[in-house]
Amino acid sequence: MKILCVCGFGCGSSMILKMSLDKVCRQMGVECETETTDINSVANIECDAIFTSAELAENLRKSSTKSIYCVKKYMDLTEVKEVFEQFLADRN
Repeated sequence: MKILCVCGFGCGSSMILKMSLDKVCRQMGVECETETTDINSVANIECDAIFTSAELAENLRKSSTKSIYCVKKYMDLTEVKEVFEQFLADRN
């Protein structure tokens, strides 16, 4: 599976979210490809889901049909894990 971590420019907060998500996946033993990108490039990248902030989610819903999951605190592994578990549950 592939998850996009999205922020405004694709290199700041999305990288922090990616690192947290990678750590959660390793802890859970789940193989997952993560990639960072900016909000304007999402439409051109194939993925299973998008993880981002609530502020960007509304704009992304207008330009993407992919499932979007909001994370408030990118460095909070407990929250990132909860959001990731919701993504996994939604896939089933």
